[in-house]
Amino acid sequence: MKIGACIMKTKIFGLPAAAAIAVLFAVPAMAANKSPTVVELFTSQGCSSCPPANANLIKLKDRPGVLALSFAVTYWDYLGWKDIFDRPEYTDRQAAYEAPLGQPGPFTPQMVINGATSVVGNQLSEIDAAIAASRPGNGPEVALRPGAVTIGAGAPAAAADVWLVRFDPSVVEVPVGRGENTGRTLPHTHVVHALQRLGSWTGAAVSYQLPAAAANLRTAILVQVPSGGPILSAATDL
Repeated sequence: MKIGACIMKTKIFGLPAAAAIAVLFAVPAMAANKSPTVVELFTSQGCSSCPPANANLIKLKDRPGVLALSFAVTYWDYLGWKDIFDRPEYTDRQAAYEAPLGQPGPFTPQMVINGATSVVGNQLSEIDAAIAASRPGNGPEVALRPGAVTIGAGAPAAAADVWLVRFDPSVVEVPVGRGENTGRTLPHTHVVHALQRLGSWTGAAVSYQLPAAAANLRTAILVQVPSGGPILSAATDL
């Protein structure tokens, strides 16, 4: 896999194929749910272009109807600073998005809106436009309660993945000692600390037991077309 550069881009990406998949998984018989717009930032403390994107996510974190998540990727660690939050599974998640979204490879800072649109995380105006253009979740109702989650009934064309995300809603300051951001203290928010696939949703109502969350972490559930497809539904206990 070819890894893209730590770059600035200005074009909003969205493939017809991704839209087609979203239509394929539509659930027209169901009333529209209240799923938040999911904004995923793929970032790294080793990337000099990423601090403005982290700042933009802080601006989005309390916006009504938005679920902000920060995933730290691993591929800039070689520059001299290992991101203290990165995990290989977050890099894999970003890589899965790139082909459906028409990208030649992963880059930072990237924001993915509802799994269907890619924007540069530094460009707040483009982020706002992508959020405004995003469609409400057309997937199943997600009922999140302490220790369990229930995905409601619907009519998908094929199975969707159910993801458990654990994140820290606070703003965390991280001093960087080496690499491109040497000497800077970088603020982060909604940092993802755990990502786990719970199973599948095939149209029938299904419940999953949830492990206890670590102290100070909150929970999000994503129902998503596999292999980097659109997010159909989401819920959070934030």
